Amino acid sequence: MHPYVELAKNAIKEYVKSKKILTMSEELPPEMKSKAGVFVSLKKQGQLRGCIGTFLPICENIYQEIVRNAISAATEDPRFYPVQADELEDITYSVDVLSEPEKIKDISGLDPKKYGVIVVKGYRKGLLLPDLEGVNTVEEQLRITKMKAGMDPDDKDVEIYRFTVQRHK
Repeated sequence: MHPYVELAKNAIKEYVKSKKILTMSEELPPEMKSKAGVFVSLKKQGQLRGCIGTFLPICENIYQEIVRNAISAATEDPRFYPVQADELEDITYSVDVLSEPEKIKDISGLDPKKYGVIVVKGYRKGLLLPDLEGVNTVEEQLRITKMKAGMDPDDKDVEIYRFTVQRHK
């Protein structure tokens, strides 16, 4: 298991069982000292069970970003009730570390298998990770992302950003 995934799993287990937040050890591995946006996704029997993340870092380092977003994915995703202790063994975890978003001029620069997408209009923002099952076209990716942001899916007057992820399972 990748160290990022192990950290997410341990953070959720500790929080669900004891309501305690994992603390950093003195010596973090170098890859956890940098800053990046992170999404933590939980699945149970192949179905989404929680997914929360940040597309720009808000914590001091990747370690803290993973811990924060893992606990949020397990306990604060509004689509699901909080993860219970008896579910922990049935959950699979993935951690996506995001590149910095890059504004694009037109949709020819998108590819739903390679790039995630962010749409922005006014105060509304939506994000969709790349390489998701069932999302095969740029148009579909943009439609879903706009709907997540509460926008009209046919609205063409939006800012579009793309990003890549390093997905760890």
